[in-house]
Amino acid sequence: MSDPYETTEAHLERLLGRALNSYDLPDRLVERLGSALAHSSSLHTTAHSPAAGRWREIHRHTYLLPDGTSASLWELVHRHEHDRELRHEVFASREETRLAAARLFGEAAAQPVFDPALEGVFAAVEEEGDADAAALGALFGPRAAEQRHREYAVERSADHARRVLRRAENPDRPGQEAALLLRSAYAHRITQAFGTRQCLADGRDAGFRLYEHAFLLLDGSEVSLWEVEHTATPDGRHMCEVYATEAAARGAMEVRAHG
Repeated sequence: MSDPYETTEAHLERLLGRALNSYDLPDRLVERLGSALAHSSSLHTTAHSPAAGRWREIHRHTYLLPDGTSASLWELVHRHEHDRELRHEVFASREETRLAAARLFGEAAAQPVFDPALEGVFAAVEEEGDADAAALGALFGPRAAEQRHREYAVERSADHARRVLRRAENPDRPGQEAALLLRSAYAHRITQAFGTRQCLADGRDAGFRLYEHAFLLLDGSEVSLWEVEHTATPDGRHMCEVYATEAAARGAMEVRAHG
């Protein structure tokens, strides 16, 4: 079972740790996967042979790398006759997985081409795996690839979202719809878009800071709140405003600065 709270690093460590043959993977591939920003896992095929007491599943694990490309590991999970223990093997390519699956089901492992039906299954799996990689890329986008130091903290993220919205004083802050959406946040990160900027607002010194509060939701989507902290108030006190987009936050800062 996949765990929505599991980081990509922990997922890869668990996958390699349970595989009987992880030492066979190319060192260069393992090194590249160690820097992965995100991952997606899918069950693609399953085969049962009740008469022989055998069972196997094939999973594909797709990883988004910092340079925007993706890489996959194929996992073969199987159980043998009169043995209830699950065994895991990982492979770097579709072809190696096909050979292993053929070996388990008693086919000629050296044969380069297998049953046409199996060939069709693997072709479909390849297309679905490419779709998984595209989905990861769309979710995390070029910004994540360019800023590989940004990491999500898995903690009380829904509470953090509530606190951010609660301290916002601007009347056009995100409303109940955003609050309900962010109840499913399970991880978040805080990024300072820039530090204190000083300017004159109505003839007084005022400071501005902009933060992005990015949240990961249980459905895999990402939502951000943009928080402006400033002292462009009549009495110079500290004030927080929250917006749904960076453009709206920066626009508000322009208005306050030229107030």
